[in-house]
Amino acid sequence: MHLIIVSGRSGSGKSTALDVLEDNGFYCIDNLPAGLLPDLSERALTESEGAQSQIALSIDARNLPSQLQRFPELLEQVRSRHIRCDVLYLDADDQTLLKRFSETRRRHPLTSEYRSLAEAIEDERQLLMPIADLADLKIDTTHLNLYQLKDMIKLRLLNAPEPGTAFLIESFGFKRGLPVDADMVFDIRFLPNPYWKAELRELSGLDQPVIEYLEEQTEVEELYQDIYNYLSKWLPNFAANNRSYVTIAIGCTGGHHRSVYIAQRLGTALKSKLKKVQIRHRDLPGQ
Repeated sequence: MHLIIVSGRSGSGKSTALDVLEDNGFYCIDNLPAGLLPDLSERALTESEGAQSQIALSIDARNLPSQLQRFPELLEQVRSRHIRCDVLYLDADDQTLLKRFSETRRRHPLTSEYRSLAEAIEDERQLLMPIADLADLKIDTTHLNLYQLKDMIKLRLLNAPEPGTAFLIESFGFKRGLPVDADMVFDIRFLPNPYWKAELRELSGLDQPVIEYLEEQTEVEELYQDIYNYLSKWLPNFAANNRSYVTIAIGCTGGHHRSVYIAQRLGTALKSKLKKVQIRHRDLPGQ
């Protein structure tokens, strides 16, 4: 049995996540009272009769605060029954959530005549902290549109259904913000930048002219080897520690050249050492 708990602040994409999971064979339940989690899991496990059942449910701020505080205890009860359970937590920065509510004119579940939208968004962060702290996978949807979020959920949750740690090697540009869901970040902005070569500016780190330019730079090769040696030595420890998802972010200024080259090369090389390695270029158009 595979159970996925979806949570996150309102406007972060929980409904989209449930839609994706439902389209991929999960039985989905929206707004489950948290206190029912152990009983629901036990019943589903019993009635599956050995079949591979897949259930996804959302638990969010519409729950009673007392139930949300009990989430760590409730999750432990589920996992003690040897049920495979992943906790997915979605979030976005406050300004993005404010903008999304303004555009859709939806009412935030915590707003009232005494609480503004901005206050409700901040209060929701505090209410959901017991879930966020235990999330196996966090996805920052600030810079993701609907289709990119669907692709991300498929990549991280559905692309590798077998047990084990899923490693994501992700390139990004600092000018669009640091990925909040990264477990470790490597800043490579000090490397020579192909952007300043007019003939390379419109290309990316996946294009052969950019690759050849970067391969000619001694410091690029030295840094790549240092990062590769570190990751190849220590990433297996994450897997041995029963981590479900680990994100390694490689950042340059714009996220088009240096970080793309290094992330792509690292991901390709690490696939020979680790079972589940995924590669993503956050700020590269069409990726």
